This record gives sequence, structure tokens and C-alpha cells, in this order.
Amino acid sequence: MSTHGEPAEPIAKGIFATAKQSFGDLFRWKQRVEITNEYGESTYVWQAPPPLKNPISLFAQLSLTDWTFFLVGLLAWTADAFDFHALSIQTTKLAKYYDTSKTNITTAITLTLLLRSIGAAIFGLVADRYGRKWPLVVNMWILGILQIATIYAPTFGGFLGVRALFGLFMGGVYGSAIAMALENCPTEARGLMSGILQQGYSFGYVLAACANLGVGGSTNSYKTVFWIGAGLSIGVGCLRILFPESKQFIEAKRHKKEHPELHQNAGAGAFWADCKKMLVKEWRMCIYCIILMTWFNYYSHTSQDSYTTFLLTEKEFNNAQASRGSILMKTGACVGGTIIGYLSQWVGRRRAMIVSAFISCCLIPAWILPTTERSLSASGFFMQFFVQGAWGVIPIHLNELSPPAFRSSFPGVTYQIGNMISSPSAQIVNAVAESTFMTNFRNERVEAYGPTMGVATVVIALGIIVTTAPGPEKRGARFELAKIAGEGGSDDNLARKVADIERGNSVAEKGEARQLETINVDKA
Repeated sequence: MSTHGEPAEPIAKGIFATAKQSFGDLFRWKQRVEITNEYGESTYVWQAPPPLKNPISLFAQLSLTDWTFFLVGLLAWTADAFDFHALSIQTTKLAKYYDTSKTNITTAITLTLLLRSIGAAIFGLVADRYGRKWPLVVNMWILGILQIATIYAPTFGGFLGVRALFGLFMGGVYGSAIAMALENCPTEARGLMSGILQQGYSFGYVLAACANLGVGGSTNSYKTVFWIGAGLSIGVGCLRILFPESKQFIEAKRHKKEHPELHQNAGAGAFWADCKKMLVKEWRMCIYCIILMTWFNYYSHTSQDSYTTFLLTEKEFNNAQASRGSILMKTGACVGGTIIGYLSQWVGRRRAMIVSAFISCCLIPAWILPTTERSLSASGFFMQFFVQGAWGVIPIHLNELSPPAFRSSFPGVTYQIGNMISSPSAQIVNAVAESTFMTNFRNERVEAYGPTMGVATVVIALGIIVTTAPGPEKRGARFELAKIAGEGGSDDNLARKVADIERGNSVAEKGEARQLETINVDKA
């Protein structure tokens, strides 16, 4: 975006005043942007979004290093999603294996989602403090081991225990993966790359559904799918070892060596002090993002986790038909997430999410009423096109709203707390559907999965619209040069050092002052 534009009033103070201002901005094509000059002085202007560029030209803006970080982050998120959906698409098989109800099996999904927020907090803070590389490697290896442990769980209780541990380590992947993948992307390419990155989740579902289709419908075949997931996770962890640490941390280490006087207070104490400052300053943003991610996690889990079960029970498909329907549904998610994430760079993050959620509401009758495989596959494709289209904006939206020094922990924790709150979603859908019956197209009484999923999705999509409309947006925020939490003195100390150097007469001293201001760009 240009640094010039029509003057705009500053961001309003107070929750309700800010919400009112944000809602009004939703109906203005130009975006309110804060411009901070080299002296730390801020002004606000209205800026028109940049013209929508050809995706090929956006891809070309990424260097080889940028592509390396992006693809490894995408693979990690895809493997993570495969591991999760290896369970959700095999609910019926696992219920037969452990001789229990489908609702009881979905308890494992609830436990996984509950504990993901704890893992996100632990591994996200470690990644923000020590780097993206090794926390992600450890996460992926342990996920692979826990997939194998799932196969050998001898009892239903043991199965639930393994899946609870799985959730703890699964939670650490999202924040590290998206921070590593997006933090060095050129600003103009972020919307497109965010859409592609988020669809690693959908692609993981597609791979799990393909694996399920390939192994057949026998009860014990679920073990093969978990073996595949274990191989993917361990493989991605090994692949990450081959590539360097994130560029942000390499540059921070170099700067620390060149300017030790600015890092005299660096360490664990400084890191936790920075965390405290961030929470005091950004608590409203934390709560807003948690609410938003709660809606979004209900949105995806309600519309997809029981979809295969819906096809098997209410529509009476066989395993192959249900797997094909699930694959096409998630193919639509991959396409929609990429396209709408790309468009969000032009139309805005909030507009893209709101329009996608509204269209998904309109598609619900076509999503649950057809009776043939072809019709249900087509409607499922377009339904998830818009559900995951809205989701495609989330990685970059969370990164832009995040405090710059906490771009691993903040998106990861807010996302996973939303997951934790929405953790009973699959269990609720299964419990309501199994206790509510309807007459299907063959005049047979069946469990009412379709109406349950449809009503829940309408309520959730409307919740997303109502929450997003008055919410904040920082499209194009410059966060890639932010300092690392715990690696420098306070902002006040930095400001004093800059002022002292500026009072000097030498060109070299003034050049050093500019470098110091660059370190402090997270205030911008």
C-alpha cells in the first residue's frame, strides 16, 4: 500500500467506540491505515487497496528461502490434519472395534480439542523464545509416535488416554507452522499464501479420506490409516531438520552479537516481562480472537466431522461412496480457501469472511437434502468451498492482529482455545442425531444427522457474521521486522538510546540510530 492518502481520524478508544468505527469502516472501500514515520510519530490515512495481482506474479515475489519455509509449514499442517481426521472419518469402524457407540468414540475428538490449547501455549511460547525449528520437529515426531500408540491401544480407556495426549502435542503445530510459513511472505502475497496454507487442513482430510477409501471398509482397516499418519508426521519432522531456523531468528542472533549493549537484559525474565506487557496491552484483542476462533472451530467441526457418518447412516452410502463424497467435499474446501484467501487481499479480510459465511447459510438445503452420490458430492463441494473459504483468511488475519513479537504463541493459543471451547461439537452433533430420528428417502427411520448439522451450521455462520462485522482488521500490517520477545531492553530504553545517538553529529551515529528504530518497529 502507498504511504500517502486522504487523512483519517485515529482509531477510536474504548470497546464500543472501536466496534462502531470498525463496523462503519466495513462499508468503506478504502482502508484506515496507521502510518508511523522514522521518529515514531503516527498519523492515519485512508488508502485504497492495491489492485488484484496475477497469482503467478505473487508467487514470483517469494524467494527460494520463502518457498522453503512456506512448504515445510504447509506439510506440517497437512500432516497434523491427517492425524486428526484419521479418527473422525473412521468413527463407525472404531465404534465397531471397541464395541461402543459413535458418540462415545467422538469423546476422543473432544479430548483432543480440549488439550490442544495447552500444547499451543507451551510450544508457542517456546517457539517465540527459542525459534520455530526444534519445537516443530519435536511436535511432529511425538505426533507420529502417538499415532502408533493409537493402533496398539488395547482398551477403549487406553484409546481415550492416547488421544488426549495426542491433542496436547497437536496443539503446538499450528502456531509454529503458520508463523514460519507466513512471517517472511511479501505483503501483497499474504492473502493468497494464507488461503493455500490453511487448506493444508483440508488437504490432510482429503489424504485421510483417500487412505480410508484405499484400505476398505473392514473394521481392522483403521489401523493402516493410522500407520500412514505416523509415517507422514515423523517424515515431516525429519524434513524440517534439513532446513535452517527462521530468518527472523537468524537476524536477531546476528544483531545480538553486533549490538550487545541493546540486549543486556535479554533472557527468560525479559521474555516473561514482555509477555505480561503484551497481555496488559492486548487483552481485548486476545478475547476477541478467542471468540472469533470459537465460532470458526464450531463452523468447521460441525460441518465436517460427522459428514462421513451422515452419508453412511442417513443416506445409507457404503464406505467407498462415503469416502468419495468426503474427498470431493474437501477438494472444494482446498479450492475455496485458496481463492477466497487470495481475494481477501483486495476486498478485505472481514468482507471475505462475512460473504463466505452468508453464502454457506444459503447452501445448507442443497447440502443435506439430495439423495444421490453425485448431488451430495456437488453440494458438499460448494458448501466447503465457502466454509473453508472463510477459513482461508484466518492464518493471515490472526498474524496481522497478533502482537508482532508473539506471532507463534498468539495465533496458536487463540486458535486452540477456540478449539477447546468448541471441543464438544462432534459429540453434540452425534448425541443429538442419535437421539433424534427422521424418515429418509426410503421411508426408513434413521438418525437425523442432516437436520442437526444444518441447523447448527446456520447458527454458527450467523455468529461469525455478527462477530466479524464490528471486529478489527489490520490488512497489510508490517510485522516481519519485529523484535523477538525477551531479546532487548524496554521500548523506553531503546527510545532513549535513539535520542542520545541523534544528538551526536556523526553520520555513523545517525545511521546507528536508524538501525535502533528499525529494531523497535513492533510499535508501528
